[in-house]
Amino acid sequence: MDALSVIPAAVLRNLSDKLYEKRKNAALEVEGIVKTLAAAGDHDKITAVINLLTTEYTFSPQANHRKGGLIGLAAATVGLTSEASQHLEQIVPPVLNSFADQDSRVRYYACEALYNIAKVVRGDFIVFFNQIFDALCKLSADSDANVQSAAHLLDRLVKDIVTESDQFSIEEFIPLLRERMNVLNPYVRQFLVGWITVLDSVPDIDMLGFLPDFLDGLFNMLSDSSHEIRQQADSALSEFLQEIKNSPSVDYGRMAEILVQRAASPDEFTRLTAITWIYEFVKLGGDQLVPYYADILGAILPCISDKEEKIRVVARETNEELRAIQVVPAEGFDVGAILSIARRQLSSEWESTRVEALHWISTLLNRHRAEVLNFLNDIFDTLLKALSDPSDEVVLLVLDVHACIAKDPQHFRHLVVFLVHNFRVDNSLLEKRGALIIRRLCVLLDAERVYRELSMILEGEADLDFASIMVQALNLILLTSSELAGLRSLLKQSLVNPTGKDLFVSLYASWCHSPMAIISLCLLAQTYQHASSVILSLVEEDINVKFLVQLDKLVRLLETPIFAYLRLQLLEPGRYIWLLKVLYGLLMLLPQQSAAFKILRTRLKTVPPSSFSGEQMKQTSSGNPYSQILHHMPSGSQVIEDGDVNHDANVHNGINFASRLQQFEHMQHQHRMHSKSSQAQSRNNSTSYSSSKEVQRPEEARRPMPTSEMNKPPSRSSRRGPGQLQV
Repeated sequence: MDALSVIPAAVLRNLSDKLYEKRKNAALEVEGIVKTLAAAGDHDKITAVINLLTTEYTFSPQANHRKGGLIGLAAATVGLTSEASQHLEQIVPPVLNSFADQDSRVRYYACEALYNIAKVVRGDFIVFFNQIFDALCKLSADSDANVQSAAHLLDRLVKDIVTESDQFSIEEFIPLLRERMNVLNPYVRQFLVGWITVLDSVPDIDMLGFLPDFLDGLFNMLSDSSHEIRQQADSALSEFLQEIKNSPSVDYGRMAEILVQRAASPDEFTRLTAITWIYEFVKLGGDQLVPYYADILGAILPCISDKEEKIRVVARETNEELRAIQVVPAEGFDVGAILSIARRQLSSEWESTRVEALHWISTLLNRHRAEVLNFLNDIFDTLLKALSDPSDEVVLLVLDVHACIAKDPQHFRHLVVFLVHNFRVDNSLLEKRGALIIRRLCVLLDAERVYRELSMILEGEADLDFASIMVQALNLILLTSSELAGLRSLLKQSLVNPTGKDLFVSLYASWCHSPMAIISLCLLAQTYQHASSVILSLVEEDINVKFLVQLDKLVRLLETPIFAYLRLQLLEPGRYIWLLKVLYGLLMLLPQQSAAFKILRTRLKTVPPSSFSGEQMKQTSSGNPYSQILHHMPSGSQVIEDGDVNHDANVHNGINFASRLQQFEHMQHQHRMHSKSSQAQSRNNSTSYSSSKEVQRPEEARRPMPTSEMNKPPSRSSRRGPGQLQV
């Protein structure tokens, strides 16, 4: 059918005229012609007219022809009225094709034409919805303001049509929406949020069911540079969250994956919104979220230390909600995954996050101990490294976790061995945190058990320098920590209590690494005669800088409440002769210029003379009661430990002191051999000490020796001199 026979040539000429009025009048002529043909039912001629308008005009290389074709197609649709639906397959595609025209005026008339077509066909228009939506999405960001304006008018009309239509397919639309959600253009974003909001408002359209498909895109818009877009996206998300709270069926899992990623967003508002959603999900999701607990925890823990207080508050509340949920591994709860997240967060730069990670490990140990121990190899090294954490709170929590693990004997041994290893490789850990760690473990795991195990390990320690330092540290903790008061009380009964004796012997083996530690242990155990034997067994090499520093500490400790019992024993010098000998022995080892010498000498001067018998007092010509006391010992008797007279000086309460002394001397011999093998370091230490004005050693040839000391022997030639008590 030839359309030229239907439409006059003048009308066709005017339809492509450069003047809008002529094109408009020509379009009105086309409308009338089509209306007449429709009334006559001559659809073949109508089809011919539409084909002519499409091929000769809308696809013409001439812009005015394309404009005329578009207005002509719209006019034809108006002329068809109710019968337009059967010709839409011809009419709509060329109009949609014109939306991509290079000429902005053509794009404008395409919007106008489709607007008029849509007004006529209404619901029948829905079959082209996806193509129209795609076209409008592009036009919303058009470079021409007039085209944008025309597209907005068309968009509003299409929304009205969709909301009243029962033919709209949300299933077919969602894939198109999902593809567009991550665009960055602000106009397109506004367009998309507008459509999401409109469709969600339609009762018959279940947008909530498809929320996982475009949720990430909405969250992406929360960080847009445009305040209006952020506000629109937030409003849409708030509405969806409210719907989730009221809905009996929600796919929490897919959305949880999105929220976890968004909780790590660099944008503060996005993080806050995401963590708020996660909080609601944890409260509402129940069993659905069990497989996602590890991911959720991985999102929560960093937010606990967020710089924004609102985020920190919500994250903490979410963390508590999550931890309160009771689940079992059989329900899909992945203990290993949770532990992996907690382990990773122990490396966080933020203290609060590290603290909560440890709380989670502790919680898992309490609830799922067997499963956690299966993954112990994966987390143990990290837990050990955490003992070096700069935060005391973190270190204490790590120790709680370690103590919980170490309830089993094999894990206890494992812990102490690795702890000693860490102290060995990291000197600063022992120096800065040693006391804190040891004291806390003693509280959590029983002080006697901890000290016995440490002593057993250190007894065979190959690194003698480290062993000495470690023992000195343990000895100082033993003497000063309130947590170890019970252990000190037990050691005080070493001569009368089998348990105390066993502990004394157990500690003695490793305490041999340090002469001052042994002396301290003997003072604590009140084995004063043996302490005196230890002092007399010392040789020149033992009296070095380190020894004198330790001796200085001990003298000062003797003035603390811990050794109040020892000072009170000095009220009875006749009974505690060996104690006096020990104290005088220590005094003789101290440089006279040192503060410790003055402290100890002052203490010994206060020993009351009234404690001695009249005969002893008469014979005390030097003002020093010590020698007189020793002189007036009962004939044929030998004092073993103060206050006790016995004929066997080597064994008391099952303790073979002679054997112990040999053990000490053997260990000290090893230390001396080790010291000689590292002369350079020894010289450095000696030089450092010699430069100090506090202590001057008589044997140092580099310094002038006072005349009063010239006649003193440089060192002891044997362990006993004339007049010394036999031990």
